Amino acid sequence: MRCFLPGPPVCLAFACLVFALPAFAQVNVLTYRNDNARTGQNPNEPLLTPANVNSSQFGLRYLRPVDSMVRAQPLYMAAVPMASGGTHDLILVATVHDSIYAFDADDNAGADAAPLWQASFINEAQGVIPVPRQDVNCGNTELGIPGTPVIDPSTYTIYSVAYTRETAADGTLNYVYRLHALDVRSGLEMPASPVEIQASVPGTGDGGTTVDFIPKRYKQLPALLLVNNVVYVSFGSHCDQGLYHGWIMGYRADTLEQVAVYNNTPNASGASFWGAGAGPAADAAGNVFAVSANGEFDQSNSTPDLGDSVVKLLPANGLSVADYFTPYNQQDLASADLDLGSSGALLLPPAVGSANHPNLLVLAGKEGLVYLLDRDALGGYDAVSNAGALQTLPLDGQGVFGPPAYFSGKVYFSAAFDQLKAFQIANGQLSPSPVSASSETFANPGSSPIVSSNGGSNAILWTFEIGDGGGRLHAFDALDLSNELFSAEIGGYVEFAVPTEADGKVFLGLYEYLGVYGMLPANPGTVNAAVNAASYNTSIAPGSLISIFGSNLARATTSAVAIPLPVSLADTSVFVNGVRAPLLYMSSGQVNAQVPMDTPVGPASVTVVSSGASTNVGTFEVVASAPQIFIAPAGRLFALNQDNSINSPSNPAAPGSVLQIFLTGATSFTNPSATIGTASAQFTYVGPAPGSIGVQQVNVRVPNLPPGDYPLQITLGGVASNTGLVSVD
Repeated sequence: MRCFLPGPPVCLAFACLVFALPAFAQVNVLTYRNDNARTGQNPNEPLLTPANVNSSQFGLRYLRPVDSMVRAQPLYMAAVPMASGGTHDLILVATVHDSIYAFDADDNAGADAAPLWQASFINEAQGVIPVPRQDVNCGNTELGIPGTPVIDPSTYTIYSVAYTRETAADGTLNYVYRLHALDVRSGLEMPASPVEIQASVPGTGDGGTTVDFIPKRYKQLPALLLVNNVVYVSFGSHCDQGLYHGWIMGYRADTLEQVAVYNNTPNASGASFWGAGAGPAADAAGNVFAVSANGEFDQSNSTPDLGDSVVKLLPANGLSVADYFTPYNQQDLASADLDLGSSGALLLPPAVGSANHPNLLVLAGKEGLVYLLDRDALGGYDAVSNAGALQTLPLDGQGVFGPPAYFSGKVYFSAAFDQLKAFQIANGQLSPSPVSASSETFANPGSSPIVSSNGGSNAILWTFEIGDGGGRLHAFDALDLSNELFSAEIGGYVEFAVPTEADGKVFLGLYEYLGVYGMLPANPGTVNAAVNAASYNTSIAPGSLISIFGSNLARATTSAVAIPLPVSLADTSVFVNGVRAPLLYMSSGQVNAQVPMDTPVGPASVTVVSSGASTNVGTFEVVASAPQIFIAPAGRLFALNQDNSINSPSNPAAPGSVLQIFLTGATSFTNPSATIGTASAQFTYVGPAPGSIGVQQVNVRVPNLPPGDYPLQITLGGVASNTGLVSVD
């Protein structure tokens, strides 16, 4: 159904809005840096702008305590129907203590003060604990879940890898990695979960004919990747100690069956995958792009040993090397511990490529050199120069730890001991010098930035910098990095932390806390009335769409972009009898929402909470059923003729043709009847409007009437609707 009505969504625009919404396209952060290209951009942020992100209006809203350090990027999933009841926007947090928390992402008060669920993968009584750092002589904390999980929204499943030390009855210490698949609605294990991670490949790298995956040697720091129903898990070393390799393993998302194993130095050693937490990237075809760290390089074998390389892996029949790029000075990089793989790859959109090189990839490593590559022909290895790269650019800093960000033709790098810099990218080339740079220089190890925007406007770059004894959250105008909008010191810090921005809030994993930043509460708004959104009268039933009118209800104007409908828009929620209501439209003077389906008959309360500030309590009456037809100005129905054109005096419906009528609030479709004028009309369809939320549809055949305008009324389940005019030819 297409939308015919211009202007902002008022009464009739509800129908236009809900019919146009795709499924599962909500504003979510379900994977590391927002998408499989690892762009780090959220282009659907209507609330936060360079004008309001400042220390007087924006800041720390609250802290969520957790059981240990949060090294993984927090993930955000909107409109989750919880197994315990109700719908919540979730922020999901993994800790190095082998725990995953699901918090309400919109509030920390009342029933939402506690986690909605917490899953723990340890059992101290049975000798199962997170792997202590002392056991591997690396790092400054335990090693439970440092890698960012990934979420499949179609099955409500979050995938995560937990690392445990398990003491057997005889005292033997076993080190185990398991891939877990949890239902985000409950925190419970999905069928076939968990599965122990094991692998081996042919090769001489460990001194025999087979290279085995030995869990104690490896750290699962890279973010997980989900593409084409396969979850990819990558591994690196513990501080380059001992004999190790780089591993990537693939598991079917539905069965957790292992379907791929890749080892990048089967006949040598080194070349781990760590990337400061960056996971592999993937293109639309499912090709996987991974960047290895320092290790041996030998391209003479049938399966090459690829230290310090960008590797393109084909997903068919497991993972196989399709192409690679290796810097000409790979041996020098490996010897000097200047990993190419200290960050991950960013896949750029075709719009910034050239006719000959439409599909680009960009990265930089510890050497501080930017490489722009063609994903369709990465360039291989040249012993003399980096001729295989399309372009190289030196940064002034001392290494990059984490992928760059992308927004609107710009690539953003934050190297250690360097300014935050933006390079223009167009026609397959980066600008030779930055087009924008921050005034300050970032400490080691730099940062991994993300960008929020409202389409192409109001772009803000967010990043987290660590320093001596603490850290700092920064916000910059993404179009002018010299304009720092906000900066806040944080006592504890987490190395390589990546903030998450969604729905007007910034979520940051800290040491034993999740920090939640957003607009600070302002003057509370006022609810003046809540009415049926179709008729603007007080006939409201469970499931009805309603319009709430008042002042200062929300701090931005925006609409839902997908179903299931969110329960927060622009950091604003509606509560009916204390239960969050699905939302369609938000503005200062009007909010459109759906009455929760389980709202009981009788008096109901309604409040609007925007950025932590609550309105007064409004009231309305709920009846069992209230079919109300969407009415346009001058008392005309919102009706479509048989050809889907809008019915009007200049575009009447012919007798015998079918009219499509839209309602809200009908809870029963029994004993339907319809009249146009005084004539009965035959039904051809009665039921939910396809692809909609809270809207019902009836199709009636126009009786044989003289030309003119006639009142139409529908009765469903013994309850008559309002009336409105339709035109007959």
